[in-house]
Amino acid sequence: MPATQAAQQELVLLHGWGCNREVWRPLLMLLRPWANITLLDLPGCAPGVESGEDLTLSGLLAGILDCSPSKAVFVGWSLGGQLAVELALHAPSRVAAVVTVCSNPLFVAQGDWPGMNADIFHQFRAEVEEDPVAALKRFDTLQVAGSLRPRQLLRQLQKHLRESASTALLAGLGWLETLDQRESLAAVKPPQLQVLAEADALVPLALRASIATRIGALTSSQVKVLQDSSHLAPLDAPVALAQEIHHFLATTGTLRPRPHAMLELEKKEVAASFSRAAAAYDSVARLQRDVGNHLLSSLSQWQGEPATVLDLGCGTGFFCSQLQLRYPEAQYVGLDIAEGMVKYARGRGGAHCDWLVADAEALPLANESVDLVFSSLALQWCYRPEHLFSELARVLRPGGLCVFTSLGPDTLCELRSAWAAVDAHQHVNSFLPAGELVAAAGRISSIDMSLESRAFRMEYARVRDLLDELKTLGAHNMNRRRPAGLTSRRALQGMLHAYEGARSDGLLPATYDVIFGVLKKHE
Repeated sequence: MPATQAAQQELVLLHGWGCNREVWRPLLMLLRPWANITLLDLPGCAPGVESGEDLTLSGLLAGILDCSPSKAVFVGWSLGGQLAVELALHAPSRVAAVVTVCSNPLFVAQGDWPGMNADIFHQFRAEVEEDPVAALKRFDTLQVAGSLRPRQLLRQLQKHLRESASTALLAGLGWLETLDQRESLAAVKPPQLQVLAEADALVPLALRASIATRIGALTSSQVKVLQDSSHLAPLDAPVALAQEIHHFLATTGTLRPRPHAMLELEKKEVAASFSRAAAAYDSVARLQRDVGNHLLSSLSQWQGEPATVLDLGCGTGFFCSQLQLRYPEAQYVGLDIAEGMVKYARGRGGAHCDWLVADAEALPLANESVDLVFSSLALQWCYRPEHLFSELARVLRPGGLCVFTSLGPDTLCELRSAWAAVDAHQHVNSFLPAGELVAAAGRISSIDMSLESRAFRMEYARVRDLLDELKTLGAHNMNRRRPAGLTSRRALQGMLHAYEGARSDGLLPATYDVIFGVLKKHE
């Protein structure tokens, strides 16, 4: 599965015993913005997947490498984590890094090493030999133990071909019983991240100290714990898990840098789209008003009296009157990249305002000419944050302030996930994560910036209502990687059907990942 933005790494996802690649489904929309993903169903581990011959561990590892990129990060959950470690030990040139999730280097307890009780394990093996389907259902209850939503997880597991379970799964149980990687962890050359779950009933949290002791001398290795998660972390805590994976790879230098000129959007296309939307924009801009009002209320914490206020990305000028009311002595400047928006705003904003058509990354303003910048849901269209923050630092007076909101990468995650179930094209606009904004601002010595993210949830009776609203706003899909031509009726119907799985209390959610930022120039 190709990345929806510029690929910064190759990921191979290895599931555990008794599941298949569907266990990774919730993570795909979180990982694909920056990674190409290879998904595999593993014989000996996945119900219904037969090897066709006597399966050995070495044969399985060779098969995984045959299906994988020439070099990749191997992410393994449960038994898949042990397989990832084996690959790093025996084919280190193919492994950029290892991430294990809810994985025990020695699954069956031995001496003072925590794990599953040996008698219970052997009894379970006998149950698999007698009735694999029933044994797997019992195993599922162990996997969801500790979760805050066990029934929902059990329903998700029912999609993993449970009725196809056979004694072919005994091969995977054999690996679980015999693999002992306690001493070899320290010999893993690529960076490794060991992720444990706080409420895991199969891989005890007590492992944290034992693993940390063995990899403590490795500077590029880490142990992390997911809070409020069961053994089924990929299903139970996908957001936290995806964040841990990305942070680990970023901090160990395993991610390829994002191309400098990675402009997912053509600025002219953005400007034209919003210009066309100007007349009808305010009729559907519920989220924009809500977020803007939250941002406006944050100004009560700032006691300054600005001489000049810049409304950056002013759109229709909706917040012009409120900013003027708050700062009646200040000169208001409304600026937007969309000429149609500025014309509309000028018509409603009065003669005592200045209106400019310009790009936020190239402001037509003098150095140190602005005291306050107010920008709500506009900066997400800037894909060169270092240019943006350099310009803000230039035009702000010493002690000047910029308060802004932007959209983060989890925006419209439900819509993105629904499309991902249909095809590999990019149907939803992508936005920069907060980490990239922080990194860009950190390179400018004259400013300090703080960020926080909040989720805003909108609700709709139909998916088409959401799509119509985005089109009216001018915020439809404008990425370069959008599919060429019209989307087929079959693909659209598939997406609509997939989105229905998110319906709750009769309504469909649409979540917006809103980043709130405060940037201040040093005095």
